[in-house]
Amino acid sequence: MTNENLSSLRNFPLLDGLPPWGETLAALALLVGVAWLANFVVKYGIIRFTLRWLPDDIPTPAPIAARLANIVPALIISSGIGAVPHLPSAVATVVSNVVAASIILFVAMAISEALGFANRIYDRRPDAASRPIKGYVQVLQIVLYAGAAILIIAALMEQSPLLLLSGLGAMAAVLMLVFKDTILSLVASVQLTSNDMLRVGDWIEMPQMGADGDVIDIALHTIKVQNWDKTITTIPTHRLIADSFKNWRGMSESGGRRIKRSMLLDQSCIRFLSADERRELGRIALIRDHLDRKRDELGEWNARLGEAGREPVNARRITNIGLFRAYVANYLRASARISKDMTLIVRQLAPTPQGLPLEIYCFTTTTAWSDYENIQADIFDHLLAILPEFHLRAFQEPSGLDLRQFAA
Repeated sequence: MTNENLSSLRNFPLLDGLPPWGETLAALALLVGVAWLANFVVKYGIIRFTLRWLPDDIPTPAPIAARLANIVPALIISSGIGAVPHLPSAVATVVSNVVAASIILFVAMAISEALGFANRIYDRRPDAASRPIKGYVQVLQIVLYAGAAILIIAALMEQSPLLLLSGLGAMAAVLMLVFKDTILSLVASVQLTSNDMLRVGDWIEMPQMGADGDVIDIALHTIKVQNWDKTITTIPTHRLIADSFKNWRGMSESGGRRIKRSMLLDQSCIRFLSADERRELGRIALIRDHLDRKRDELGEWNARLGEAGREPVNARRITNIGLFRAYVANYLRASARISKDMTLIVRQLAPTPQGLPLEIYCFTTTTAWSDYENIQADIFDHLLAILPEFHLRAFQEPSGLDLRQFAA
């Protein structure tokens, strides 16, 4: 719509006989009405009709179309403001400049919506969680709005954008200070993504930031972690590069979760087993083969000692702690809930004032937290209950009841 077409506003029949100020107001009302009608037709007619033909299984581009639709009434006002009768040229110029700035803003907002739309489409890909692009999209949006701000100021001042850009050199230090966190976060985001250090859904621990839970969002400036108590911890992106954090993804992908826990045994009950006790323990199926192998091994060893081997102090004998350690190892290997493909060790640690630690080091066949805790609890429930069969007992600090009984 050109000024030639809109110049007919001056000869519009309804304006005849009106005073100059009335003609101006009526022409402005007519111009605004035409712009509003065009906006209504584009948004609620053309766009809505067109969007109905798009598939329902993809994100809708309606926000993009709505931003672009705002350009149509802005163009009508920009083209027709000069045809309003008796309107001072200064006012017409200001309106034209403001409308031009608005058009730039609408275009920038439409492009920003398009970038967000592209990110939503990308998030539907199977590998989107491992390589998110949200941080890059936010960087582009920042650059877009920074450029739009320069163009808007240039449009309002009726100056070339190059004139404004030439003055940015002197403001470089200020800009570096203002956008310091953005620059640090951008570099960190690139490193996190390119090195596959973090994905949405990863379980991470970062005690110095109070984070222990699943990553639910990776943005340019922040990483959101939902802790196990359902609270949300927000971590600056660059802190994940500057500080250390633990990612449990490897555990989840391996399919097994580690059990590493010790039983504290009373050292005063550790001793050699007599022949009767060995025969009694031979009824336990998990250590029957071990007892047979150990008896043959020790028999051959002691036979080589000759006459000295007949003395118990010189001979090798089976201990209750050694037999119990073999039982625990066989018990874990027999369990269907303990992985056979990962490390399985039952070992003694250095004695402590609280007893002899017997450590179990193995992996479950599941990574689910509740199942893992149940498996671990079942193992130690059984082992603590069967300790007396091997003439062993767990170490426990004296309680108030023990002291009262001793005093009595």
